[in-house]
Amino acid sequence: MWRRAGSVKQLRRANVAGAFSSCLSIFESNVPRYFAPAEREQFVQFLETKDPLRYLYFVSTLDGAVVACHGLELDATNQRASFAWGMVDRAFHGRGVGTRMTRDRIKIAEETPNLAKVVLSTSQRTHGFYARHGFVVTKITPDGFGPGLDCYDMRLLLA
Repeated sequence: MWRRAGSVKQLRRANVAGAFSSCLSIFESNVPRYFAPAEREQFVQFLETKDPLRYLYFVSTLDGAVVACHGLELDATNQRASFAWGMVDRAFHGRGVGTRMTRDRIKIAEETPNLAKVVLSTSQRTHGFYARHGFVVTKITPDGFGPGLDCYDMRLLLA
């Protein structure tokens, strides 16, 4: 039985260079169930070129080890925030890490002026998780991420 050895800590990293390999390992731990292998190149490009003024990107640690990475794009012009490349190391699924990172990103969006909603794209394997946080499905694209991995676009209206 797993026992919590410590608390999950979120660290904002404008430059993920120090956690780059950890983020890639987390990605790899979720292929092919949660990410299509072809998405790796897109994720690497995101990590290498993301605009720190446009995206907030975080790593979450447990007892000093990076166990999750997750981003948030703030777009006041379109009155929305978008979840970007959120993932938890597969060995830590079901331990509350994803819930914490989801709640933290929603809170940031709620505290940011002029935002009306949060949007995300996820798969059929995780849309239920986000539905429990208040997100609703707006569109489903079969095989949208790759063969057998449907794309679920979801939205959460902010109060």
